[in-house]
Amino acid sequence: MMDLHTHTRYSDGIGLIRDNVSWAEKRGLKIVGISDHIHFFTPGMFSRYVGEIRVVKEESEVVVLAGIETNITENGPDLTEDFARELDYVIASVHEWFREGEWYRYLEYVKKAIIDENVDIIGHFGNIFPWIGYPPWEEVLEVIKLAEEYGKAFEISARYKVPDLDFIKECIKRGVKLSLATDAHRPEDVGKINWSLKMLKKAGGSEEDLVFSELL
Repeated sequence: MMDLHTHTRYSDGIGLIRDNVSWAEKRGLKIVGISDHIHFFTPGMFSRYVGEIRVVKEESEVVVLAGIETNITENGPDLTEDFARELDYVIASVHEWFREGEWYRYLEYVKKAIIDENVDIIGHFGNIFPWIGYPPWEEVLEVIKLAEEYGKAFEISARYKVPDLDFIKECIKRGVKLSLATDAHRPEDVGKINWSLKMLKKAGGSEEDLVFSELL
């Protein structure tokens, strides 16, 4: 199986890339992605990051992918094309905070990421809904339809326990791909995808509904 959302010392994680991969091997994963936060990188540091991932990949028993987690801002994802072309995939996540009742702003941010050609996966969709309010299903459905149109995926986050079952079912129904993700910041948390896998199966999904299914 897979874990496509993990962090290392290159951003706010505590382990090395090699440590994350080692735990992925111990947990029997087929794919592990390294996806550190973009705002920690200078161009030089980014080159070292991608280079180190490639080296570890050659030595690993699992498929190691080079990713990044970009921030969705009011103007869209804060990712440059120079960075994007060096990566296997890009996660885009909302990390800004909104006032209660501003779920509509959150959805607008996500839509900007969905239509961005450099983005592949939307991270932890809906993790702040308990604080800013839950949007009507019709509004959420528009987001899923947009992802369907633009060929974007959503992660099933074991850390935040999102998105909900109905959302995952709708993605599967429409052919919108999914990923399994821990958002691990410690190496020993890499691969703890039980909740994500349970939700995928409960929604009637399988490996075929996941991104990079051809590598599983």
